[in-house]
Amino acid sequence: MSGPDPAAGQTATAKKSSGTRAWARKSTLVLLIAVLALAVFGTTTQTWMTVTLDPNQVGQAGAAQTALEVQGSKAATAVTALALVALAGGLAAAIAGRIARWIITAIIVLAAAGIVAAAATVLANPLAAAQGAIAAATGITGSQAHVAVTAFPVLAVVAGCLLALAALLIIPAGRHWKTRTKYDAPAAGSAAPPAGPVDEIDSWDRLSRGDDPT
Repeated sequence: MSGPDPAAGQTATAKKSSGTRAWARKSTLVLLIAVLALAVFGTTTQTWMTVTLDPNQVGQAGAAQTALEVQGSKAATAVTALALVALAGGLAAAIAGRIARWIITAIIVLAAAGIVAAAATVLANPLAAAQGAIAAATGITGSQAHVAVTAFPVLAVVAGCLLALAALLIIPAGRHWKTRTKYDAPAAGSAAPPAGPVDEIDSWDRLSRGDDPT
């Protein structure tokens, strides 16, 4: 009676791995989260608002700067930090265990919610978001100005929503991810038993590995 065929077991394992859906693969999901987090971060380096100052209100202090370009990092300072938090969380999910993945998922979802809220606040009241840049340029707070919003805050909102959805996929996808432990390497790297006669030294070697040569 022949024993189980190792090649057949490896083939079944390979088929099981190849049967994992594309969205559930660790590399795909981690890359998606990283790309979305970097996309949010990239929007903050661009101009979110163009502020046209009223020379009659700002006087000589702002006469030389009647138009200001406000970057996302200044209009919504929290977005930059939250994007980096989401990026770090996505990379950490690749090596985290089952319980840690739940915690990381919650962190990324909260970071994405903060990104959406901060960007939506800029869209809802761009003049208030531009007051810091106006005060820094003119030294006057509470000035009235015409504010033109670019497409980048909208892109930040969209990327933040997609980031939250991608983070929620970690939980169902994590069931298909292999968890590496310190016991995996010896098990995978253990040598096959010798095919020839087993002498006393070979028996002791096999006993040290936990095999019974008898």
